[in-house]
Amino acid sequence: MERRVVITGVGVITPVGNNVSDFWKNLTDGYCGISLIEGIDVGQLPIKVAGQVKNFNPEEYGIDRGTVRKSDLYCQYALAASQQAMSDSGLVSGENIDPERLGVYVGSGIGGMKTFVNETATLLNEGPHRISPLFIPMMISNIASGNIAIRYNAQGVCLPVVTACATGTHSAGEAFRAIKNGYADAIITGGAEAAVHPLAIGGFCNSKALTKAEDPTQASIPFDKRRSGFVIAEGAGILVFEEYEHAKARGAKIYAEVCGYGNNCDAYHYTAPRPGGTVAAKAIKAALDEASFDAEKDLLYINAHGTSTPLNDKTETEAVKLALGEEAARKAKISSTKSMTGHMLGATGGVELVATALALHDGIVPPTIGLQEPDEDCDLDYTPNKAVKCDLTVAVSNSLGFGGHNACVALRKIQ
Repeated sequence: MERRVVITGVGVITPVGNNVSDFWKNLTDGYCGISLIEGIDVGQLPIKVAGQVKNFNPEEYGIDRGTVRKSDLYCQYALAASQQAMSDSGLVSGENIDPERLGVYVGSGIGGMKTFVNETATLLNEGPHRISPLFIPMMISNIASGNIAIRYNAQGVCLPVVTACATGTHSAGEAFRAIKNGYADAIITGGAEAAVHPLAIGGFCNSKALTKAEDPTQASIPFDKRRSGFVIAEGAGILVFEEYEHAKARGAKIYAEVCGYGNNCDAYHYTAPRPGGTVAAKAIKAALDEASFDAEKDLLYINAHGTSTPLNDKTETEAVKLALGEEAARKAKISSTKSMTGHMLGATGGVELVATALALHDGIVPPTIGLQEPDEDCDLDYTPNKAVKCDLTVAVSNSLGFGGHNACVALRKIQ
């Protein structure tokens, strides 16, 4: 018997806020969290802006100094966001959930970038005998899931996902399926990333993926004809998914129901999307079909992948039209919160699913800021510059990753 899945806890570390209330207020106010890069030397690179996390203090989230020393920054972000989400949910392993029925699906697209670079420098400058014994467990991209499981005594299913920019959304989708099919009663899910580093910036820059814009407010401008590349960012977005009857029995707060998931691959190019959006459209449609979306009755919000790259925004627009049909696509409310946060890579799907759940719960569509010159190829309702209140019933979050990975998770307002 298939079971219903709901969201009972959320947590974020982002360029627009390190807790959910600040994050959501800033998104709905149209605040830009992108800024000139601080604290790192980008040398001769022509990249001047990023979405950096500000004023992060791990001790505020119960992360002691010993754990900080033994953890890459991406893992600290994951632990901090999971602390918020678990506290919000009220779940306590061994008290109101069986430890063997609590799982963790938290991924990272890149993992411990800073740790990797630091230990490489140690190897080259001091020799292999000086490499830290903690190098591997700090660097690997599954360690956030492992450390979260340790912290919350989550002895159930544990599946870190690595699908580049689609990581957080795939993590959530697979968590949904696991609970739906009886493999867990609750799963801590999402993504984390801390790759605002000269090496990552240089790599993305030389592949011509990043914008060279120097004005932070005009750098990440999805669906605008002036867009010129994405803005690299960092953070974490974590959600607690829980089986509906389990949540209801303990009187849990419910943000939304998770009710659909699409997962496929363009199988076309290692960075570019398949032209026309034909395969991404099938992922979106699969999620909406599973959610029993009715274009005549439902009011849909789409949190677009919306990277502010020339190819993505055009192709995603085409995908939405194919998935919904022209008429329904024009009725949908769409926005890209990357206009405010930048692109958080493996964390972006988790963060954007939190935003999607809050949009559905509160009936507010956050804006796409900086959208001043609409592209003729991007002709849908992207909620330019100001949030809009409306009675949403269904929402989806799209993520489209390098390697052709397409992911879409659908939510429904809880009945």
